[in-house]
Parts: sequence; C-alpha cells; structure tokens
Amino acid sequence: MAAPLDMEPSALSLELLPTDPLLLILSFLDYRDLMSCCYLSRRLNQLSSHDPLWKRQCKKYWLISEEEKSQRNQSWKAIFISTYSDLGRYIRYYATLKKAWDDLEKYLGQRCPRMIGSLKESVREEDLDAVEAQIGCKLPDDYRCSFRIHNGQKLVVPGLMGSMALSNHYRSEDLLDIDTAAGGFQQRLGLKQCLPLTFCIHTGLSQYMALESVEGRNKYEIFYQCPDQMARNPSAIDMFITGTSYLEWFTSYVNKVVTGGYPIIRDQIFRYVHDKECVATTGDITVSVSTSFLPELSSVHPPHYFFTYRIRIEMSKDALPEKACQLDSRYWRITNAKGDVEEVQGPGVVGEFPIISPGRVYEYTSCTTFSTTSGYMEGYYTFHCLYYKDKFFNVTIPRFHMVCPTFKVSTARMETNHNEYAVDEDEDSTDTDEYEDRRRVLDIPAPSGRCPRHT
Repeated sequence: MAAPLDMEPSALSLELLPTDPLLLILSFLDYRDLMSCCYLSRRLNQLSSHDPLWKRQCKKYWLISEEEKSQRNQSWKAIFISTYSDLGRYIRYYATLKKAWDDLEKYLGQRCPRMIGSLKESVREEDLDAVEAQIGCKLPDDYRCSFRIHNGQKLVVPGLMGSMALSNHYRSEDLLDIDTAAGGFQQRLGLKQCLPLTFCIHTGLSQYMALESVEGRNKYEIFYQCPDQMARNPSAIDMFITGTSYLEWFTSYVNKVVTGGYPIIRDQIFRYVHDKECVATTGDITVSVSTSFLPELSSVHPPHYFFTYRIRIEMSKDALPEKACQLDSRYWRITNAKGDVEEVQGPGVVGEFPIISPGRVYEYTSCTTFSTTSGYMEGYYTFHCLYYKDKFFNVTIPRFHMVCPTFKVSTARMETNHNEYAVDEDEDSTDTDEYEDRRRVLDIPAPSGRCPRHT
C-alpha cells in the first residue's frame, strides 16, 4: 500500500549509510576531522579508527613507508599519533623538508658520497629550546623542523650549500649545525639579531637569517651581508637577498641541485646557473654558457657587481677528423644595463689556445664586473683548421645575461646625508683577460683588494 502523500520522508543520517560508502567519505577527511569524528558516535569512532585511513595521513604528513611501518610493528593510527606527539608543531613543514632532504641524500649519495658523510644526526626539541634561551630569540618553525631531520653538517670541504672557484679565489659554504650557528648569532649594529646559516672557512662568508624585523630587514629574510665601503659608519651593511624564509631558501636550492640546475664538478656542487636557451652551434662546434654572481666580491656602494661565467666548447663526435681546429682569439661585446657597449678582443682564452677535435670538450671559467646591476655578453671565437692552416672561421658565443640578486640598502646609509658620498657609476665592464692586458700596457696600478676585477 502506498504511503500517504502528506507523510514527510525520514531525514537521511550518516549512521544509516552502509560501511563502505562511509569509509569512502572518511577517506577524504584530514587528520583533524578524523579525530573529531571519533567523538560523534560509537560507530563513527570505530570507522574513523580504520587503519587504512591513517595510512594516507602517515604518508602525506610524515612520509612513512610500508617498510618503516613494518619495522615499527604498530598500526598506522598509532604511528601517526606517536609521530604527531613528537613533531606535531612542524606538521606544515615536515613533509616538504623531509622530501627535500631525502632527495638531496639520494642524489648526492651517488655523486658526492663524502659530502653526505658530513651530515649530522637530528637534534632534540630540548636542544632547540636551549638555543632559543641562549640567543634570546625564537627560531622559526621551518628552521627548527629541518634540524629535527639533520643538524647541518661538519665544517668540511666541500660544503653542502655550494662552491665556486676561480684561479685564486675559492668559496665553499657549509650548512652550520645548530650550536655553531648559535655561537655566531649577531647582536652588533648592522647585523642585529641575525643568525648565520652557512659559513665558508676560506672567505669567512656567511648567509644570515634575520630573526626579527630590525634595521630594514624582514623577519626570517635570508641574505649575504655586504659592507657599505663608502660609509663612515661600520654598521652600514647592505644585503643581497637570497630567500624570504628558510623553507623557500632550502627547498629551492635542493631543487636546483637534484634537477641538475647546479652542476657537479669534481665532487662539488657549483652554483652556476645555465639557461637552456644559452647555446649556440656553428657547424660541428657547440658553445654553451652558465653564470654565477659572487656576493663576496661585489658591493652596492660603490656599485660593483662581480660575475663569473663558465663556457663549454664541444665538437660533435660525428664530425670528421679533418674538422679538428685550434682556438686563436676571442671577441666580446659587453653591454651594461644603461646600454653602454664595450668591445674586447684578445688572443686565446685564459692564456690558453685549446685544440678541439671530434668528441672533445673544452671548458674554462672567467669573470667580469659591471657598475650596473645587470648586463650581458656575446661574441665569437676565431679558430683555424689544423689540416688546412690557412682556413679560419668564427664560432658564435651565445648572448648570456648576468643579473644581480635583489638587494637592500643599509638603513644606516639611508639615515646619513647622501651628499657625503660620491658614487662613480661609470666604471668600465670588461672581461678578465683584456683588463689585465690593458692594465699592463698603460702601466695602471693594480686595483685595490676591495673587489678585484682580475682573479
């Protein structure tokens, strides 16, 4: 018999749903909602404790594998709760930082095992709390979280945070452990309440993190210090910005390493940036360029921005043997951000006249400076054939751009009368070899040790 038309249908309740649809609904919930469901009813309490639901939470937030689960001999829910009780304050950051560390260890373990061997074990919460009490500042949670995974590295060479080498200049930055970082905590004017993240034992260079918003810095901003060499006030320190937070700074660096953005050369990470479009092929010869900015040899006041570039010249392995040739000279066209152009010619490259044959690669490193924050170079090499010595030809060097990172001017300078300073922004930009040749010919004194053009 049909129900009367005026009878209201019974309200639909989750309690009336079969188990499988309910479990499917619960699988879309986050850990907070799953825990809340435990208090709604006896049935939802039982279903919310269904172990496969917590497997997803463990993998999402703690990156726990099946193998690790079997070693613990606990349910997924028990593993989640015990891990949360230890690392719960870092749940926003842990998975991202753990993946970055895991990717870095896997990538470098095959290429730089000695570097991986320098990493230190994690620290405890009590250790981080003790450091905060020692320096009188709170550490950001993403920074603390990273040290719950690895406590930086030993002071060794090569450093985990990248290297750079020129003829008589070498930099390799270690990621400092928490105690060494705390020992270098700064309270002096110009670097007030700044914590060092890295350190180079060769140059003394560090990247700092601002723990408070003082002296024109944003809280948790990461930077290279750059003393204002024209200021009378020693606390006038400009800053080249390298990150807005520890999480962004560390994960972006790791991403460049593990994706091949930074090359591994002689078991070290070299922080050269290569634009995939910065490649030119002339006949059987390909030229590619990568560049890097050197903050330790640069300054904002006076404007002096130091760049190094690494050039790779390669002849196709399929080229005929008679294509072998030797580099005779170079030509550069150098343009700064103002549009000023300088042309440079000279014999060989870095004092050498390399021979290129099928399948052979020749690489070299040189440097240049600009009085503007950016510029670009392009040009060509002149070769002669070894089999036909009277045959000369040019090989294109692709245009490559060099850009200074974002910087901030010291608040000490901003508070000083700008008329006290005379900034010369007409300094020439040149490549290393030609500058040194020109200095000898004109009998010009060598540049000061401030920021050497020739290294």
